[in-house]
Amino acid sequence: LLIVAVTIGLYVWFTFAVTEWRVKLRREMNKQDTDANQKAIDSLLNYETVKYFNAEVREADRYDSSMRAYAAAALKTAYSLAFLNFGQSVLITLGLIGVMVLAAIGVQNGTLTVGDFVMVNAYMIQITVPLNFLGTVYREIRQSLVDMGEMFDLLEQPADVSDRDGAGKLAVNGGRITLRDVHFGYDTERQILKGVSLQAEAGQTVAIVGSTGSGKSTIGRLLFRFYDVTGGALLIDGQDVRDVTQASLHDAIGVVPQDTVLFNDTIGYNIGYGLDGSTQEQIEQAARDAQIHDFILSLPDGYQTTVGERGLKLSGGEKQRVGIARTLLKDPPILLLDEATSALDSDTEQEIKEALARAGKGRTVITIAHRLSTIAEADQIVVLERGEISEVGTHDELLALAEGRYAHLWHRQQADQEVA
Repeated sequence: LLIVAVTIGLYVWFTFAVTEWRVKLRREMNKQDTDANQKAIDSLLNYETVKYFNAEVREADRYDSSMRAYAAAALKTAYSLAFLNFGQSVLITLGLIGVMVLAAIGVQNGTLTVGDFVMVNAYMIQITVPLNFLGTVYREIRQSLVDMGEMFDLLEQPADVSDRDGAGKLAVNGGRITLRDVHFGYDTERQILKGVSLQAEAGQTVAIVGSTGSGKSTIGRLLFRFYDVTGGALLIDGQDVRDVTQASLHDAIGVVPQDTVLFNDTIGYNIGYGLDGSTQEQIEQAARDAQIHDFILSLPDGYQTTVGERGLKLSGGEKQRVGIARTLLKDPPILLLDEATSALDSDTEQEIKEALARAGKGRTVITIAHRLSTIAEADQIVVLERGEISEVGTHDELLALAEGRYAHLWHRQQADQEVA
């Protein structure tokens, strides 16, 4: 009994100790695997940059280096598994030998019979087989938990923005947007918005302009509630966006970003993505409203044309119009245009402006823009400077302020266009 107890005790201790050691090796192997996969994905997604700088060999070397580190970690993990299995077998075998030697001595001394010898052997086998099975189960469970560790860490991360208990659905009655003394910073040491207050009435087009870093795009993120304000309030038709569900808020807002990213699927699928279960007629009508229907029909496969990864087979203006059509299909009462034409040439920009003007009819539109020519017809223009509103008015009113920031930006851009 002493030998059996010692054998079981040593087996359990050895299994736990070596398994915990292997956990560290497994984590390192998973880390190297993740690093190699990230390098491969980055290289493939940014293939144009790689080719611009003739860096194919450099990227291949980076990937090979990561794979060598992964291979080394994988070999250590495999060797440690072999060591664990070998050690478990040695401990069980030594225990079995010890018990059988004592049984043989007992048979020799006449205190045990041959039948007792066989019985002791059978008992040891009955003990060691389940013990070995339990050791294997523990090892596999522990290893699986390590493999799922990153997923568990992700699930344990607290959400930056979450629905409050009892949050109701957003009821949009026109789409009036109000920012009331809004303060916000991505970290406490650097405030982006410093007491911004403005109001966009239902059906109005309000443009937000300013220099880089003034907080224009931040207002768009707060409106869509990617973040919550740290001071003040942001309201839609008198309802604080923090008191409504995110799903209902997102349903009410359509976004046309600066860089429209498309799925590697057909044009029809990408437009139809704006409304789950949309029909072909609805998709085509949205394309007409975005002035891209005729272009799509000119393609060999029409709406079944594949756009490629991130829409690389389409030009910037074509992608932008697909993005507009997708948003129009969603038919939101509030439209957010985040520098939707800043990357386009003048001719394409004019076409997109017409499509956006058509899209904004009957909706509250918030336009974030660098090019002032795109927002000259807005009902209200808000000029941001270092997180604060410096000027508010129509295009003509702001130009009348000869020393104003908007007038300075306007004349500067007009001079640049004349030089170009």
